[in-house]
Amino acid sequence: MTDEARETLTWTAYGEAARELATTIAADGWVPDAIVAIARGGLPLAGSLAYALDVKPLGSLNVEFMTGVGTHLPDPVVLPPLLDRASLAGRRVLLVDDVSDSGRTLALVLELLRSVAGEVRTVCLYTKPGTVHEPHYSWRRTDRWILFPWSADGPVAGARSGVATVER
Repeated sequence: MTDEARETLTWTAYGEAARELATTIAADGWVPDAIVAIARGGLPLAGSLAYALDVKPLGSLNVEFMTGVGTHLPDPVVLPPLLDRASLAGRRVLLVDDVSDSGRTLALVLELLRSVAGEVRTVCLYTKPGTVHEPHYSWRRTDRWILFPWSADGPVAGARSGVATVER
């Protein structure tokens, strides 16, 4: 893939983006009771927003969908460990992911959370054209493949790589 087909997010730009998103959410007057990250991509942003918005209840839900550049499973799959959804009953929940690409992962988790939470809003660093779920809050729109600072270098030597996490 050529550099023109990619968008690179640096750590510095990420910090600015996270702060900008937190400021936008706070200015909206909506204060979440809890934050839920879609792991793995949503974990860094969820932690940053939790600190910036002063929200301590923070959880995550593991979902696998994207398997590589432009490749994915037929449908998103929720993986263990599972989120304690009962603890979110009636609460305002901010659902966080790195990118709303197809939006199918966000839509799946949003449906799960709406079945118990009082209100759920979504936030992503990036939103892509054609997503089935437009996040309530998004930092940038792009149609390019995004290189995030936490995953751009790939696994370190000796890490388990190429191991499928979902049996089909």
